[in-house]
Amino acid sequence: MKRLTENLDSIADHIRKHLSTRDAAREEVLPLCREVIRHSGNAIRAVHRQETDKAGQLLESARSCLERASKAISLNNELNWAGFFRDAQKEYTEGNVTLALVNGKQTPTPEELGVDPVAYLHGLGDAVGELRRYLLDGIRKGDLSRGEELLSAMDDIYNILVTIDFPDALTGGLRRSTDMVRGILERTRSDLTLVISQKELETKIKNTYQ
Repeated sequence: MKRLTENLDSIADHIRKHLSTRDAAREEVLPLCREVIRHSGNAIRAVHRQETDKAGQLLESARSCLERASKAISLNNELNWAGFFRDAQKEYTEGNVTLALVNGKQTPTPEELGVDPVAYLHGLGDAVGELRRYLLDGIRKGDLSRGEELLSAMDDIYNILVTIDFPDALTGGLRRSTDMVRGILERTRSDLTLVISQKELETKIKNTYQ
């Protein structure tokens, strides 16, 4: 009698080959994504140390790793949605956006960075936290020259994020990230306003007693 399941062995072999190919791609992509995250994080630290040339070099290294990861993933589309790949794209976006805005340049686009739009949006939101840190560092040094400019950039990012009104299943929980950006923006506006008011008051007092 012919077994109804006699083709299961060949089916299983086909599945094993498919999973083996996917696993090999994953093993290739995962360390590359870790490198992207490491280079991007170091680039952001370099930005805060005013080492913008070094930050740019680190981001170039991150881009090289990301391009290699993207090439490997193009043969295994299932990995496009892997969390570690999206995280690498997000961190890379955050580093590039932070560097660009701190340098007074235009915000890079997802196409220029070669990243997924959703990962880009999350990276854009994360950059707001880094801009706050950069702004506060300037305040501590007594430099308010970039305060209004950076606050305006943060405000513009929030105003874009809040218009992305799609289900979380499509945006990867962007609403939660947008709420965090709003909190960061409100605190930064309050901090900057307070410092400017104090500065103006000190100037008035100084002029009065001169």
